[in-house]
Parts: sequence; C-alpha cells; structure tokens
Amino acid sequence: MQTGHPADTFSAHLPVHLRPGKRPARGDAHLETVVPGWNDIEPPSGLDRLLHAAVARANNGVSPVSVALAYSDWALHLMGSPGKWRRLLEKAARKELRLLEYAIRMCSGGACPPCIEPLPQDKRFRDPSWQRWPFSLIYQSFLLNQQWWHNATTGIRGVSAHHEHMVAFIARQLLDIVSPGNFIATNPEVLAATVQEGGQNFVRGWMNFLDDCERAAEKRPPPAADAFRPGAQVAVTPGQVVYRSGLMELIQYAPQTAQVHAEPILIVPAWIMKYYILDLSPGNSLVNYLVGRGHTVFIMSWHNPSGEDRDLGMDDYLWSIFSACKAVRTIVPNRKINAVGYCLGGTMLAVAAAYLAEHGDAQLNSVTLLAAQTDFSEVGELSLFIDESQVTYLENLMWHQGYLDTRQMAGAFQLLRSNDLIWSRMVRDYLLGKRAPITDLMAWNADTTRMPYRMHSEYLRRLFLNNDLFAGRYRINGTSVALSDIHVPVFAVATEADHVAPWHSVYKLNLVADTELTFLLTSGGHNAGIISEPGHANRRYRMSCWLAGERYVDPDRWYLETAPVEGSWWPAWAQWLRRKSSDLMVAPPAMGAPDMGFAPIEPAPGSYVHEH
Repeated sequence: MQTGHPADTFSAHLPVHLRPGKRPARGDAHLETVVPGWNDIEPPSGLDRLLHAAVARANNGVSPVSVALAYSDWALHLMGSPGKWRRLLEKAARKELRLLEYAIRMCSGGACPPCIEPLPQDKRFRDPSWQRWPFSLIYQSFLLNQQWWHNATTGIRGVSAHHEHMVAFIARQLLDIVSPGNFIATNPEVLAATVQEGGQNFVRGWMNFLDDCERAAEKRPPPAADAFRPGAQVAVTPGQVVYRSGLMELIQYAPQTAQVHAEPILIVPAWIMKYYILDLSPGNSLVNYLVGRGHTVFIMSWHNPSGEDRDLGMDDYLWSIFSACKAVRTIVPNRKINAVGYCLGGTMLAVAAAYLAEHGDAQLNSVTLLAAQTDFSEVGELSLFIDESQVTYLENLMWHQGYLDTRQMAGAFQLLRSNDLIWSRMVRDYLLGKRAPITDLMAWNADTTRMPYRMHSEYLRRLFLNNDLFAGRYRINGTSVALSDIHVPVFAVATEADHVAPWHSVYKLNLVADTELTFLLTSGGHNAGIISEPGHANRRYRMSCWLAGERYVDPDRWYLETAPVEGSWWPAWAQWLRRKSSDLMVAPPAMGAPDMGFAPIEPAPGSYVHEH
C-alpha cells in the first residue's frame, strides 16, 4: 500500500521517462510556468489579494471590474449608435401595438393566438392556466419585454463578443428575477393551489424554506439525499481498493462473468465531482454495465481537497493517472489499457495519452473521452465567468481559502440554467409547497467536491484562458505535448444540451486528431446524457467515424447529414470496445497484486468517496 503526499509517492511507480522533473516552488511561483513574462510583472501584494478575496466572496466569485468593463463597452458603443436607437424605438412601438391588439382580441372573446411564443427550453408558462385572462396578457408582456432587451444588448457593432454575451446574460438574469411566475399575485398556478388548499401550500413552503436554510448553514445535503448513500444505495458494484495515495484511490471491480476480455478498462473521472456518477444505482451504473459484459474495470476515486492541499497542481493529477496505469498493468500484465476519461478527467487523460505517445510508450489500447473538452475556445456561457479580471478575483479568493468552495462553483452552474435550477425550484418548493422527488443523480449532484487553489488556477489559465492544450503549448517537464501525437483509436462522446462542454467544442477534436476518431453525439445534458442506460426513455444518438487523413466536415453539416439512432449509446460504445480489442477471452485476474505492492485495502467504494 502506498501512502503519503502524491508528489512523494507517484515517482516510485513510474518509468524513468515518466517521472516528474524538478517542480516549481510552491505558492505564486507556479505562475511563472503559466503566464508568459510573469518574471517581469510585479507580484500582487497581500493587501490587494485580501481585498479582492473579500470582494469575490461577497459577490460569489464574480469580478465587479469585469462586469463594469462589459457594461461600459456596451453603453459607450450604444451611445454612439443612433441607428440602433431608432431600431429599438421602432421595435418597442411594434411590440406595444401587438400587445394592444392581443389584449383587445382577448377581451372580445375571439380566437387569439399568442403574439409571442416562449423559447423551446422555457417551461415557465406551459400550464393551461397561463392562457386565461389576465395572466395571458401578463406573461405575453413579459416575453415581449424580454425579447426587446435581448435586442438592446446584442447586435451593437464595436462591442466585444465577450462583453456582449456578459451584458445579455446579466440582463436575462435580472429579467428572470421579475418573471410573473415568481410572484403569488401573477402566477395562476400558485393562486389556484392557494384557493384549493386554503393556504396550506404556504405553510409547507415556509417549512421547506426553514429546512433549506438550516441545511445550508450546516452544509448538509438536500432532503431525501440520505436515501442514496455511497456504498449502500449507490456505488454498490462489488470491488476492492487496490491502491491509495494522498490524492486518489484505485478501485478494481470484481468480475461477474467466468471469462473476461483480455484488455482492462481504466476510468478517469473528473475531480470536480465524486466518481460514483459512473456507478450510481445498479440499473444505471456504467461500471456495472461494463463488468456485466465481461470487462475488467478499474476506476479512480479522487481525494476531496482541503486547505492543506492548496498546492496540488495539474501535474499531480497527471501523475495520478500514470500511477493508476502502472497499477493496472501490474495487476493485468502484458495487456494494453482501454482508457476512459469523463469531463475534466477526460481532458487530463488526453494530456496523458499525448505525453505517452510523445515518449513512445504504447501502454494504451484506446482512448474514450466522455463529455470532455480538448479545445476551450468555444465553452459556451461558461466563458462569461472566465476572463483575466474574473480569474484574478477567483485566484485571490482561492489563495485566501486554499481551495474553491463547492457552493461557489455550484452558483455559477446554476446561473447558466437559472429558470430550471433556481426560480422554478423556489416557486415549487416555497410557493406551491412541493418537493420534487430526488433521484440518485440529483443526490450525487449535491455531493460536491472542492478544487485546490493551484490546480484550479492552472486549469483556468492554461486551458480556458490560453487554450494551451489545443494549440500545442501545454508543457509537461518543459516539453510541449500535441494531441496529434495520439495514434490509438479515440471514441469521443458529446451531449446535445451540455452547458459545461458544448458539443461543438468537443467536436473540434476532429481538427487536430491524426488517428481513427469516432464521434458520438447523444441527447441529454452533461451528466444525464452520459448516464443513458439501455431502456432509458427518449434517448437518441448520432455517430460517425473518421480515419486519419479524411477531410474535415463542419459540425452543423455533420449534424444534418448524420441520421439519429433511437436508444442508448452504451451498446454502440460496447461494440466499439470489442472491435478495438483482441478477441481473446481469459480467466479474470486476481483482485490486486499483493506481491507487487497492490494488495486489496478495503471494499469499494473506499474511503475518499465519503470525504466532505
């Protein structure tokens, strides 16, 4: 068993060419490897950092300077655009006339189609009660106003794309706050429930509100989350922890078949979340699905960092992957690995694969990337929270705390879908007095982790701001790695409604891949699209394969030309794994390799998954 800080233990298990070289000094010195010309920049003072950290904490990590710059850019260019003003006034007049005509027709009792339809993803006004007077006029007025503000904050020549997106996003958030669905007097569903229940919905809502406040203060999970505890109801696929370092545990799952495929599978989950999203309930566990089909599966379970882990960097997570590969190849000798990475774990797996390829190490048989970005130039609305000012404030906040808190991360993701994750939930829980039934995926989503200061700073700068990996500038031990060096088969999965890794961004791996690449786009979001077991309702996917040297097809054209297939994508991937592996079926390997330093330590799901 290996213990201690990963920087002290990983090197002992690595081949010589994979051992880390001299590390940068801890603290701010690591920025010398991240920001060009850092030596020429005056280092930030402790006073400045404390001030920025206090402001960032008060604003939930949002930089007021970034917001002010965006609004200044928008306002100054709007002031100098009289033609835009004229068009906005014309639009306002036309919308007022449309609304007036709609109101007259509603009062006359005639057939009256709405003058504006909600966007497809807007579910706030779908209840039939919103079509009755006067609520129909109220929500139509709101939607027209929302549309006008979108016109007012976009399409102004001279405004940078980043600032335009930020101003439009903030305007949408402010309008969502005053949506008629959020208030008792203007929400017909709430009014009907109040009359029907004699106000008991408000009593239950008040109790829900107090319960949520208490849970937030005590940092406890949401109601009913205890019904999905790791090792009891979820993360129950049998296995053993066969390796443990200061940063991760490696779990080997027990075989469920008499014969197994010769090549083992190693799964690298993201450390921004607990690993067991891939091992939820037995019916929707990707791990259980693979083991049940004769695969020997290993998965990494990450340590939840605290303030003491502030200096863990991207390289520490990379060495963890190499250490896991070493353990897998010791337990299953003379076999290459089918490596799988999810989200940020997939990004780092791509780095590891490129590094291994550069050094001529052929220990990987294939690489599967699940909702994982390698290009960060099109990250969707997440880019609203990533610019130099924003990263500086986040760095100072993390510098003071030693990590990025789970609630600070969750707030940004919730804003991306505020209608579904904030306001609709408040209406349901506090005004209607109802609690949505919790699922295993929802319980997992509440079981969050922290991000160490150094790692997250490097991640934001090297990947989000500088896009070093895609551009071939990502350096390991002073040497740049290139994704084009990967020559093993790659299977990349993206999801249609992904707010974290937009599928157009994932698709851009086609631009640099110099190997056989299979790209699959499935319905669903970042998490639910991946957890898409056979039998899951309303699932479909599109899939294509390109060989090295084939012509590039842009994503929108590919989407139109590729026919959808109904059902889960898991069987298609399982077939791909079989085709890319040998036909050899062998007896299952032993659990661990005690004689080689990888003896079973404790049953799955291990200890790190329980860290809070």
